[in-house]
Amino acid sequence: MDYEIQIAVSKTNKFQSPQGGDVIETIERPSGGISIVMVDGRSSSHEAKQIAGRIARQVISLIADGVRDGAAARAASDQLFTDRDGNAAADLSILSPDLQTGTIVISRNSPTPIFVAQGDRIECIDNESPSIGTSRNIKPSITEISLLPGSTVVMYTDGVLNAGRSIGIGLDICTLLEALLDEQEPTAQEIADTLLQEALRLENSTPQDDMSIVVLHLSHHMNDHVRRMTIRLPVEISDYSD
Repeated sequence: MDYEIQIAVSKTNKFQSPQGGDVIETIERPSGGISIVMVDGRSSSHEAKQIAGRIARQVISLIADGVRDGAAARAASDQLFTDRDGNAAADLSILSPDLQTGTIVISRNSPTPIFVAQGDRIECIDNESPSIGTSRNIKPSITEISLLPGSTVVMYTDGVLNAGRSIGIGLDICTLLEALLDEQEPTAQEIADTLLQEALRLENSTPQDDMSIVVLHLSHHMNDHVRRMTIRLPVEISDYSD
C-alpha cells in the first residue's frame, strides 16, 4: 500500500488587523522529506511580521543547508537575542517528516502544545519549552516519532490555544481530532479547516489574535510519483482596482 504525506495550513489574522504576526514557510530537506516552520511574532503588528519572517527565512535556509532542526532553532534564537538585545520574543515550531530516517521530528520553542495521533492514541506534547530570543543558548524541545500510516500531527499558534478563553471555554483539540479521525478519513486540509472554524466560532468570528494551524497527515494514496502543492490566498480585487 502506498501512502502520501499531506500538509495543510489554515490561518487568519486578528480581527480587523490587515497585518498578521504568524509566518509559515516550507522547505524540502536535502536528505528527503520536508520541513514546515511556524513562527508567531507575538503580535499583529508590522514589526512582529518582519521579525517572524526573518526567523522563518533563517531557519529554512539553515535546514536547506543540511543543519539539523534543533541547531537551526538555536541559531535563530541566538540571532534574535543579539538583534533585539533580548527585548523581543517569538514562538517557533518546526515539523519535519524526514524520509531518510522514517521519522517525524517535532521541534518546539513555544508554550503552545502539539497533538500527535497514531493508531487509537492521541498524545499532547506540552512539556516546558521556552520561546526564542529572550536569552542565549535557548534549546528547543525535540520529539521524534515513527512515520507510520495514519499518523496525524497538529500544531498551531496561541491564537488558537486561547480561542474562547474570554467566555470561559477553550478549544478541545484532542476531542475534535479524535472525532474527525474516528468517523471518517479526512484530508489534512479538512482537519485544519475544521479546527480553525471551531476556533473562530468560539471567538464569534472576531479573533482576538492571529490564528494559524498546520496539519500533517499520512494517508492512503495511489502512487503516481507526482508531488503536488496547492496554495489558496483570499484577496479583495477591489483593493487593487482604480
